[in-house]
Amino acid sequence: MEASEKILPAEVHPRAKKRRIAIVLGLVALAAALIVSASAGAVHIAPEAIVPTLMGNGTPEDYRILYHIRLPRIITGALTGVNLALAGCILQGILKNPLADPGIIGVSAGAGLTAMCIMILFPAEVKFVPLGAFVGAMIAVALVFALSWDNGVHPMRMVLAGVAIAAFFGGAMTALMVFYSDRVQGTVNWMAGGFAGRSWSHVEMVLPYTLVGIAGTLLGSRWLNALQLGEETARSLGVHVARARLVLLVLAALLAASAVSAAGMLGFVGLVVPHMVRLLTGSDFDYLLPAAAIWGAVLVAGADAAARMAFAPVEIPVGVFMSFLGAPFFLYLLKKGLRRE
Repeated sequence: MEASEKILPAEVHPRAKKRRIAIVLGLVALAAALIVSASAGAVHIAPEAIVPTLMGNGTPEDYRILYHIRLPRIITGALTGVNLALAGCILQGILKNPLADPGIIGVSAGAGLTAMCIMILFPAEVKFVPLGAFVGAMIAVALVFALSWDNGVHPMRMVLAGVAIAAFFGGAMTALMVFYSDRVQGTVNWMAGGFAGRSWSHVEMVLPYTLVGIAGTLLGSRWLNALQLGEETARSLGVHVARARLVLLVLAALLAASAVSAAGMLGFVGLVVPHMVRLLTGSDFDYLLPAAAIWGAVLVAGADAAARMAFAPVEIPVGVFMSFLGAPFFLYLLKKGLRRE
């Protein structure tokens, strides 16, 4: 974190204007992404007709399409983007590693494995997928925490442990698909990541986690800022470093698990968004977290709309679209020597 960020008043800070731009531009982009996503599709609905239609002043067919198909899908996608972006910010903050995100350190793989177990082995109990995903994510966090412990938790050891755990759980998911090849058809799209067929039940499933995650990350921003100054400085500021890391890891796991349960294995959001936003807001998590939440919703909602329209009438999973976007960005970070803004 920049040394001046906690000294200068917000209104005179050199990044103050950029921070306002990040928030305002993000809200405008989010509104545009939501309108385009609601309007476009096999049945085009004029942007100016969206609100009247939802108020009951349009055709019954347009109302059914908007309310029962597009709106819950759009909201689920936006909430998923918020959760993944916040989880990525938290993990990059506590690990002090620009490549950290829920997918890379094993949290998403743990959530995905338990969710897949429920969907394949107990298809009648799919209502427990969110709970199972959270349990899997917490198991991954516990394993990463245990493997990286050596008189304290070291960020680099956590990253290496996370990569190993992600590989192990990924292999377990592949084994499930091999042994139960007759049952995996329903999980293929989920593995790719996407929002086809999402309903209001998915919104109700993700929304509570999003609200808890937003509250938790805003309250935990002080810890994240302190951790950027080094462990000794954080301790001098009254932060119990090990406890703070554990609480923040649990919060990141909760956010990632809710996203996985709703969208499947959707990658790179938690990697891309924090880097994009940090260019404008700097490394102060008091500003980085809310801006990342907004831009996470923008990215996922926009990517979902693009995935639906790019090859219409064929729809590609948004996870595939995000992979084409995220992989070059990952390589860009490597090429730049993993420099932090």
